[in-house]
Amino acid sequence: MINELRSIIEDKKTQLCLSADVTSSKELLEIAETLGPYICVLKTHIDILEDFTPDVTEQLQKIAKKHRFFIFEDRKFADIGSTVLKQYSGGMHRIADWAAITNAHIIPGEGIIEGLKKIGEPKGNGLLLLAQMSSKGSLAAGDYTKKCVELAKKHSPFVIGFICTERLIDDPRFIHMTPGVKLGGGGDALGQQYLTPEAAILERKTDIIIVGRGITQAPDRVKAAIQYRDAAWSAYTQAHARRYV
Repeated sequence: MINELRSIIEDKKTQLCLSADVTSSKELLEIAETLGPYICVLKTHIDILEDFTPDVTEQLQKIAKKHRFFIFEDRKFADIGSTVLKQYSGGMHRIADWAAITNAHIIPGEGIIEGLKKIGEPKGNGLLLLAQMSSKGSLAAGDYTKKCVELAKKHSPFVIGFICTERLIDDPRFIHMTPGVKLGGGGDALGQQYLTPEAAILERKTDIIIVGRGITQAPDRVKAAIQYRDAAWSAYTQAHARRYV
């Protein structure tokens, strides 16, 4: 999966993961179709849809294949292995059947990875570990973050990388995805702390930027998506050029 994701990034010249936190199935599918050409990953919160049906995820898969991007269900699993196994494979949403990528906290211990792995690995799915978060006062830091890296190494290739605010390890087996990215930086009233695309790529050395409201609440979503895509790619080419100076 990592090789295909890197291939998508290079071929489409985009490091943009779009966080589509909308409550309407129609709007979610419209976003996927309209912005699909500019992204490498679409991040969903399927449980906030007020009109979910299995047809929604079937349509998402078709759009993802058409525009060549991965679907990432931001489920943030955080329970014991036997429970997350059921949450991942069953219930109303059947996440493992359509989301190529999902994520988890390691608070419950290694069993959470093992439970998800039993379902996801045979399907060719990948897991991101929540090693750091962009919210103010996050407890995902220090020894917790170090443990995430340790477990990622142990459970590669099912664990494909991290949700983090900075590069944690120089290892091509893992991708680093950074949330809380917004042109101009800043923050919100609920503790979100934003990085600019340039800061995320050049200073924090992340691989993929995650952008939500900066695009979904923009007057022209396509224009905004292109701005973020181009800002991240420009920073990436600068960083790449510096290695050879």
